[in-house]
Amino acid sequence: MEEHPICNLFTVRKSAAEVAAHFGVTLPVAQFNAPDEVYPGYPGMVVREQGGERVLQSMTWGWPVRLKTMKPESKPKPVNNIADLKKPFWIGAARKPEFRCLIPVTHFAEAEGPKGAKTRTWFSLRDGAVFAWAGLWRDSAEWGPVFSGAMTDCNDAIRPVHDRMPVLLHEDEYEKWLRGSFEDIIGFQNRCFPDDLIVMERTTEAWNKAKPAPSAPSLL
Repeated sequence: MEEHPICNLFTVRKSAAEVAAHFGVTLPVAQFNAPDEVYPGYPGMVVREQGGERVLQSMTWGWPVRLKTMKPESKPKPVNNIADLKKPFWIGAARKPEFRCLIPVTHFAEAEGPKGAKTRTWFSLRDGAVFAWAGLWRDSAEWGPVFSGAMTDCNDAIRPVHDRMPVLLHEDEYEKWLRGSFEDIIGFQNRCFPDDLIVMERTTEAWNKAKPAPSAPSLL
């Protein structure tokens, strides 16, 4: 398993109803637990398939892992990025369509600047719409349903800040990620998202500003 210190913050600046409409979720959306800003170990929106239909669900961002160096009483570490779908840690879920998901996003952030004074640089699509980050999910004994997002080499729009980026999907690719073959989804991790669709916004907002207290994810 490989990890990259990237994409540790994203946001969904749309209502649950708007997200459901975009992703073709027909089941009612009510009492949805998903904060505006999503951090590893915190709940976020996830679209997955159940019984042949898409459902919108709140899950914790990051698959829980206990490292050998951790003390027995330590909490698990959330692994929130998927460097390589072919690695043993991920391949079992990646081969099974029922464990694939779409992660709704409107903006994702990377840290930029000198150590101790890093700021948030946000990336979004040029049309301002919600988009999908390709992901995997599973049920965990520690946190219930959890999800993680696939990463790939960056395009030129991201390169000024980082050499990696989320695997972003066009709307007509959602079905292929959710139901395609293992070779299909590996293809997404090996391709580059178009540069001209990405907008970068540098800010003076501190990267490590105070986070809200995490809450347990709720299911629809």
